Amino acid sequence: MTLPKKKYLIAGGLAIPLLALALFAAARATNVAPSLTGGSEAMVVPAGTAIHVRLDHSLATNQNDSGEAFAATVISPVVVDGKEVIPAGARAEGVVVTSKPSGRLKGHAYMTLALSTVDVGGANYQVHTSTVGRQSGGHKKRNIAIIGGGGGGGLLIGALAAGGKGALIGGPVGAGAGLAVAAITGKKQVHIPAETAMTFRLTQPLTVPEG
Repeated sequence: MTLPKKKYLIAGGLAIPLLALALFAAARATNVAPSLTGGSEAMVVPAGTAIHVRLDHSLATNQNDSGEAFAATVISPVVVDGKEVIPAGARAEGVVVTSKPSGRLKGHAYMTLALSTVDVGGANYQVHTSTVGRQSGGHKKRNIAIIGGGGGGGLLIGALAAGGKGALIGGPVGAGAGLAVAAITGKKQVHIPAETAMTFRLTQPLTVPEG
């Protein structure tokens, strides 16, 4: 049976778009395939994994403020499923989360730190870690000893100068002098030396390409 010329034209017109669609689909499949099979796999470092670092420089509560950055070096590799994800020697950066200097007569100085980035294969990756803190010891007993010593010295000087009456006068004067010494020397800061080793733990998973 012979089809009319008009029907030939309609059939041909439909065949061209269908052929073009088939060629487009084949080309798309060809372009996608390499990215699925040839791309690098990602390694996931789970939350809770420890990152051991060493500080590159010192930190102190009377020198570094909250929000300042610090530099560190990874000192032991981070391994996941037998594969090294973060090598020893990798550069890391952190932030001083809190820095509170000591008061002159009371209060503790304290500083808390956290890692913020780690360098893997020349690329920086943001990390979320636990904080590591340091706190100064109390200085109440030391202040009492300084103030008491000053008072004793005042009593002795007053007694030598004017007898018993002088002792009554000298006592408060000596105590005041002791208080001044405590106010000048009583600050106890947190000082973390360079090369101090610290351990931070991831609070969120870290994903990096497999090397």
